[in-house]
Amino acid sequence: MPEPRSSHPEVAAIVVTYHPDPAALDALIGALAPQVGHLVVVDNGSSTAELGRCRASIEAAGGMLVELGANRGIATAQNIGCQRAVAAGGVTRLLLMDQDSVPAADMVGRLAAALDEGPGPDGLPVAAVGAVATDGRDGEPPFVYASRRWGPRRVELPDTDGARVQAGFLIASGCMIEASALASVGPMADDMFIDHVDLEWCVRARRAGWAVYAVVGATMSHSLGDEPAHLPGRRRSVHVQSTSRNYYMVRNTVRLMRWRGLPLGWRLGYVLYLGKYLAYYSLVAGPRRVRVPLLARGLVDGMLGRTGPMPARR
Repeated sequence: MPEPRSSHPEVAAIVVTYHPDPAALDALIGALAPQVGHLVVVDNGSSTAELGRCRASIEAAGGMLVELGANRGIATAQNIGCQRAVAAGGVTRLLLMDQDSVPAADMVGRLAAALDEGPGPDGLPVAAVGAVATDGRDGEPPFVYASRRWGPRRVELPDTDGARVQAGFLIASGCMIEASALASVGPMADDMFIDHVDLEWCVRARRAGWAVYAVVGATMSHSLGDEPAHLPGRRRSVHVQSTSRNYYMVRNTVRLMRWRGLPLGWRLGYVLYLGKYLAYYSLVAGPRRVRVPLLARGLVDGMLGRTGPMPARR
């Protein structure tokens, strides 16, 4: 990789792409590259034409493009990107980013400053800090989740700029991880492929004696799922997922429910979550003739312990 040219040469950004929109990727790279020392873009099987349109902006920013040639899942792509960045030398912090996120101009600096603060009041070392992400399409509260008895729940943030809010988990995009913590906790779970990968890693980190924090004032825009839908009687909107994501979400939720590493209250809470998820996508969201079989397959495969990419239709 080229020599770092930012005020944070120790930070490498890992961007995972999958059929990216060129304009959106340009916006992300334009906002991100000046803030980090290294940029690694890992592509999960986009077409040659798609990559051709994106390569110029990646190279202009001094970034490295890693083409996997097939969709190997977000966890594997993140792991490969982190390995490439650390191997280049001089990288001690890894910033994960999705292709549909755009960081504020000072996001990286604020996250780095939060890590520089060291352990929190409980004395635990900090594995990762995360940006405060909002989806401008729905006007909902930021995606910051604290640990509660029955699972992670969104929390109201304090007004104190720069405050660190202890989190139950951090969404992957906008998450800055200490390379030493990643080496200690281990990589992302490749076999989960996508969905709950970030949650599972953060739970592992917390079980190993690390803490994770969201940072007030470190902001970015982030699109979660497809267009949000508003349901009668429900205060918050629902981010409608693609049909294939239905399979992974159900399968991996069942996996979490069976995992003894997850707090018992969380495991019970996910039983209720899964019931509501199945009801919404089988009764409300269309096309039901496509979604229902995938929901069922995810449920069965989760109970059977199947992992990796979704198998071909049986």
